[in-house]
Amino acid sequence: MNVRKSWRRVLVYESIGFSLLIAFAWFDEFRGLPQVLFGGSGHIKDWRDSAMATLVILYVGAIVVGLTFRMVQRLETLENMLRVCAWCRKIGFRNKWLKMEDYFAEGFHICTTHGMCPECLRKVQEDTVQMKKRELEPERAGRIRAS
Repeated sequence: MNVRKSWRRVLVYESIGFSLLIAFAWFDEFRGLPQVLFGGSGHIKDWRDSAMATLVILYVGAIVVGLTFRMVQRLETLENMLRVCAWCRKIGFRNKWLKMEDYFAEGFHICTTHGMCPECLRKVQEDTVQMKKRELEPERAGRIRAS
C-alpha cells in the first residue's frame, strides 16, 4: 500500500462521515428524522440538543482525525526507510537486493561517483604517515648497525 497516495483520501472520508453525522443531528432538529422516516406526531424543537450533539461529534471527530493523521505519518516514515543488509550493505528495492550505486541509478535515475569525506581523508593520511614511519625504521636500524 502506498501510504502517501491514500492518506488524504482516508482523512477526507473520515471528515465526510463526521460531517454527515452533524447534518443528521441538525436535520433531526428541524424536520424530526423519526417523523420523516416512520411518520407520527410532531417534534418538539430544542436547538440546544443538536448544538450539544454537534460539539460532541466535532470533539470525537477531531480526536479520530488527529490520531489517524499521526498513524499515517508513522506509516509514511516506515515506508520511507531503506532496508540495508547489515553484512554486505546492499539495499532492498522492489523485491531485489542492489548495490548502493545500482539502487540510486535504478530507483532515482541518479549517477554516482566516488569521493572521500574529510574524516576518511584525515584517517588515510594518518595511516600513510604511520606506514612510512614503519618502513623507515628497518632502514635506520640497518644504518645504525653498519656504522
